[in-house]
Amino acid sequence: MNEEDDNRLKKRKKKRLLGADRRKRLLRLKCYVQNYDWGVIGCNSQVARLFSLNSGSGTPDPRECYAEFWIGTHKSGPSFVVFGRDYNNAAAALGSNAVSLKDWISVDPGAVLGDKVARKWGGELPFLFKVLSVEKALSIQAHPDKELARALHEAQPSIYKDDNHKPEMALALTGFEALCGFISSKELKGVLSSVPEIVELVQCGDAEKFSHDSGQDGKEKVKQLFESIFSQIMSSNKGIVRDAICKLKRRLSFEKKKRQLSAKEQLILRLEGQYPADVGILAAFFLNYVKLKPGEALYVGPNEPHAYISGECIECMATSDNVVRAGLTSKKRDVQALLSMLNYKQGFPEILQGVSLNEYTRKYAPPFDEFEVDRCILPQAASVSFASVPGPSLFLVISGKGTIITGYSEESTLQEGEVLFVPAYMEVSITSGATELRLYRAGVNNRFFGDS
Repeated sequence: MNEEDDNRLKKRKKKRLLGADRRKRLLRLKCYVQNYDWGVIGCNSQVARLFSLNSGSGTPDPRECYAEFWIGTHKSGPSFVVFGRDYNNAAAALGSNAVSLKDWISVDPGAVLGDKVARKWGGELPFLFKVLSVEKALSIQAHPDKELARALHEAQPSIYKDDNHKPEMALALTGFEALCGFISSKELKGVLSSVPEIVELVQCGDAEKFSHDSGQDGKEKVKQLFESIFSQIMSSNKGIVRDAICKLKRRLSFEKKKRQLSAKEQLILRLEGQYPADVGILAAFFLNYVKLKPGEALYVGPNEPHAYISGECIECMATSDNVVRAGLTSKKRDVQALLSMLNYKQGFPEILQGVSLNEYTRKYAPPFDEFEVDRCILPQAASVSFASVPGPSLFLVISGKGTIITGYSEESTLQEGEVLFVPAYMEVSITSGATELRLYRAGVNNRFFGDS
C-alpha cells in the first residue's frame, strides 16, 4: 500500500469513528491556558477560574500568572473534544490520547464548517477565541498584514509561527485599559510642548517643524514628520533612553506634589514601575489612551500599534499568533520591522457598543471577515435562540448555569467554564437556571456570507 492509499484509509477510518452525521453534533471542548508573566496571579484571574472549571484541574496555583484562555484550532494552544462514553475508544483507535478540534473538523470540513467557510479557510477555524486577564502591560506591538506575515514566517518560523494576519477585537469584561493607534497631530504638538524629555531625543528642528506645519497643504508633510519623530524615539540608544526616562520620572514625581497629573502622565509612571528604562514608556505618549467599560469593544487592524494595559476581556482574532514587538517587553523585539510596517494612521479608535439582536444579546462585528462576537446575558429562567448560520460557532459560559437545546432536539446542561462547538447550520436555544447566565459566542462575521 502506498502512502496516498494509506492516508485515504486513515481518513475513512476517522470519519467512521468520529460519526457519520456530524453536522448534528454539539461538541464540548477542553481548552488551553497560557501562563505569560503579564497575567493575573492565581484565583484572582478570570482565566485561571475558567481554565480550572473547564479542565477539572482543581484550584489554580496561587503563584502562577494566568494570562490567556485559548479556544480554537491554532497549533500553539489547540482545543480538544470531550466525547463522553465513546471518547476513549475513538481516541485509542485514532492512535492518540485525545482528539483535537482540528482533527474532528478535518474529517469533513464542509459538513462541520459550512462549504463556503471550508473553501475559504480549509480545515481550520478562521478565528481564535480567548479570554485575557491582564495585570501588567503587554508589549507595544503590531500584527502584520498577510503579505508581511508570510515573509516573517518564512524568514523566522520559530518566532512568527504562522503565515496569517491577525486583526483582533477586545471586548471588555471589566474596566479595560489599552493604548491603541496614534494620537492626532494636535495632541502631538501638545506633547512636544510639554514633554522636554521627548524633544531632547528628536533630531534638531523636527519638533519645531512639526509645530509649524498645519492645514491641508501640510498634511502629508506632517505625517512624514510624525513618522520621523516616532522612529527616532524608538531607535534611540538604550543609554540615552534610560537617561531621558530617569529625567521624566523625576520631573513628574516632583510635579504631582504641586498639581494633578494628567491620565496619560499617571499611566507613564505606572508603566515605568513595570518596565524601568524601557523605550515603550516614551512610545506611550504617541498612542491613544483608551478606557473601555464592560460591554465596550475595541478592534485593531493589521499594522496598527497597540498595547493592552490592564483588566479582563474577551478577545477574538483571525487564527494567528504573530506579534511584532518593540517595547514594554522582555521578549524579542524587532523595532525596525515594526517601524516599517506601521500605517501611521492618526486619531482616536472606534469603540464598538454592540448592536442589539434581542433584549439579552448584543453583536460586535468588526470590519473583518474572520470573526464576530455575541454577548448574551440571560436573567433567571430566561431563554434565547441563536439562529442557524452557514458557519461554525464557539460558545463560552462565563458564569451561571442553564440548558441548551439544538435544532436536532439534543438537550444538554450548561455551566460556567464550559466551551461548546456548534457546527454550521445548527440552531440552538439556551435557557438560564436559577441565576443569571452570561455567555459569549464567536463565529464567522455575517458579512462574509452576505453574497451567498
